[in-house]
Parts: sequence; C-alpha cells; structure tokens
Amino acid sequence: MIEFSKQLKKYRTEGGITQDDLAGKLYVTRQAISKWESGESTPDLNNLVKLSDIFNVSLDSLVLGIDNKSKVDSDEFVLDPVSNQYVRRYGKMNFWDFISKNSWVIIVLASLLFWASMMLH
Repeated sequence: MIEFSKQLKKYRTEGGITQDDLAGKLYVTRQAISKWESGESTPDLNNLVKLSDIFNVSLDSLVLGIDNKSKVDSDEFVLDPVSNQYVRRYGKMNFWDFISKNSWVIIVLASLLFWASMMLH
C-alpha cells in the first residue's frame, strides 16, 4: 500500500483539502489521515470507496497509482493485482472461445453457405 499513501497525500494536497477537513468528511480523526499518508496504517474498504468518491478518481488510481486515462476494454481485460497489469479476462482465446462469444459468425457463415448452395443449383 505504499502507492496508496503517496496517492492519498497527492490528491488531498492537489484538492487543497487539509487533513482535518478530510477527517471530518470521513468521520475519522486527523491522526488516522496522517497515519494513512505515512503508510503506518490503511483505511478500510468503506473509507477507500469514500476517498475515491471525494477525489473523483478510480480505486485503481487511488490505491495502486494506475493512471486510467487510457481506456481499457473491461469486457476483454481485467487488472491482475499481483502483477499490477491488465491481462486478458479469459486468457488466450482459441477458435471455440471466439465462436462462443461471437455467435453471429455462425449465422453469417451459415447464410453464406446457403446462398452459395442456391447459386450452384
């Protein structure tokens, strides 16, 4: 959570929010904010969600320091928390995976085969 402590302080100072102000918004003590920023402790999930809402940033950006300005297709990719990188959601896709996710291909191929068979007769 080293990135989190840096990110929290960065977003708080960029927003011109004091530790006291932030503590008031989260109903925690100023000392709790100070400990979060120094890396001595970390907030619970509820406070992480509230912080991302207060700063209007994603949890990835707040906790991991990942810049989400580049759009990632969340249908195809997911963040691997171990490597801190985006990986394919379904691993490497083979032909059958592709067909199961894109059933329209079967319809198009069947239509083309039907049309071709009609042209031959």
